Amino acid sequence: MGILTPELEELRHGVEQFANEVVDPVAEKHDREHTFPYEIVSQMGEMGLFGLPISEEYGGMGGDYMALGVALEELARVDQSVAITLEAAVSLGIMPIYRFGTEEQKQKYLPDLVAGKALAGFGLTEPDAGSDAGGTKTTAKEDGDEWVVNGNKQFITNSGTDITKLVTATAVTGTRENGKKEISCIIIPSGTPGFTAEPQYNKVGWNASDTHPLTFNDARVPKENLLGKRGRGFAQFLSILDEGRVAIAALATGAAQGCVDECVRYAKERTSFGKAISEYQAISFKIARMEARAWSARQAWHAAAEKMLAGENFSKEASIAKMISSEAAMDNARDATQIHGGYGFMNEYRVARHYRDSKILEIGEGTTEVQQMLIARSLGI
Repeated sequence: MGILTPELEELRHGVEQFANEVVDPVAEKHDREHTFPYEIVSQMGEMGLFGLPISEEYGGMGGDYMALGVALEELARVDQSVAITLEAAVSLGIMPIYRFGTEEQKQKYLPDLVAGKALAGFGLTEPDAGSDAGGTKTTAKEDGDEWVVNGNKQFITNSGTDITKLVTATAVTGTRENGKKEISCIIIPSGTPGFTAEPQYNKVGWNASDTHPLTFNDARVPKENLLGKRGRGFAQFLSILDEGRVAIAALATGAAQGCVDECVRYAKERTSFGKAISEYQAISFKIARMEARAWSARQAWHAAAEKMLAGENFSKEASIAKMISSEAAMDNARDATQIHGGYGFMNEYRVARHYRDSKILEIGEGTTEVQQMLIARSLGI
């Protein structure tokens, strides 16, 4: 683990160069102005990053989640907003259709999504429901040849951009024999009457990523927009989240490593009492601890990805990787801000963005507490 194949190392180097030369120069501006980086998304599409784990049949690169993780780690080192745009576009936008869609649905939606010409949202979370399937209130009722969707979703990434093509949304489609809700997944194209992406949130971080609450008010879509099997919507989304946690772990690792890199550079340049602050043990030991966190996070997401690619059950490993890496990102961001002193409190500094951005990594795609619950459950307790 931790050693990349020549092909993956070539990919890593290419994305690193792109992050440093293209993403970094505009990252602070997009963050400050809360603007979506359409020009970056377009270039990532041209590089094939949206299609890394997708087969060539649908315009992808024929790679796997290890390749996606490598790209996410390098992007997040510089700008988490750009990294989460890619992560959500692939793991949460493309994958539900790629894994569960009919051939007709795949042919209709995947080419533009894989090319980065369009984006898709993943509509699971609601005001009163996320990991709790029983709390789902959005409904999809049959009316002739259509589904009529009503309800609300919140915190949905890539759901309101100018190039958003659709969202996949969980909805209650009936009641099971045991009295529990039957939850299915429905494809709802952008522009569908009754489907509204409400004004964007004013977030603490990830300011250049697109996040909206969604409203469905008698939104009608054809019955063939059912994604996967009826009644399997929540189970499908949970499997998507397992994969997504590996990708998020890679992103968080990049954020943790980015904080290390910034501190190494700054500590060598910044002087205090006549010498570089890197010569003070209090600083050098703090950076050493940061590096250990980033290294451990990388081992964790690599282990989860390798188990996934081997076709083995990787749910526990995905939860461990997500928990370890998100905590590493937050802890490293806090230490990096401290090492930078007053400069670390200035938003134009990358460590300040990491400090604001990293907290959501301990919340999104399953909170730390949810990961602990899943890990404990895997141990039979």
